[in-house]
Amino acid sequence: MVRWVLALLMLVGAAKATAGQVPAAEEILARLETRYAAAGLEARFTQVSTLQAMDITDTAEGRLWIRRPGQMRWEYSSPEPQTIVTDGKRLWIYRPLDRQVMIGSAPSFFGDGKGAGFLADIGQVRRQFDVSLSPEGSQAVHRLILVPRHPQPDLVRVELDIDPAGDTIEAVTTFNAYGDKTRIVLNEVVFHDQLDDALFQFEIPQGVEIIQMDP
Repeated sequence: MVRWVLALLMLVGAAKATAGQVPAAEEILARLETRYAAAGLEARFTQVSTLQAMDITDTAEGRLWIRRPGQMRWEYSSPEPQTIVTDGKRLWIYRPLDRQVMIGSAPSFFGDGKGAGFLADIGQVRRQFDVSLSPEGSQAVHRLILVPRHPQPDLVRVELDIDPAGDTIEAVTTFNAYGDKTRIVLNEVVFHDQLDDALFQFEIPQGVEIIQMDP
């Protein structure tokens, strides 16, 4: 009887220890893939960019809309208005104060997970990155480390901070080869089954300067 009680206590203790552990990277990623299988989402964001060599930090904020696969709209409200729109193929960057629209190829700027592009296609994480669990995470916030399989100077590492309660990405931090980093914090995330097509199209205003970004 004593042995049976001791064995039961050991099993209970082991179960508590397992329940308190942070899941493995594969389990966290699988849950993210399920959560971000929704057709689209919208959120508020705060962006902090740091240029290491010049010791400069810039902060911006606004609202974003995302629809799979590859469609995004970033509406910056500060420090000055700016709109970034992509339909997955084309990219428009509109700076109303400069009366300027830049046009380019979306894959050049958001391909391979650059610019947090995987938010519009969560499958990019598994296809493009080696994923591991950061020891800096906790039970309250899980952190995944994403290392590109084909590193480029403008993207050598990504960190995802994940809320385990809702399996939602709270922050995306990207690092380049020069030590610069950009951290995007997402708030008020709402998932949608449908989003208006017009969000991911852009009509060029009359009288603006048009700049082609592609060679």
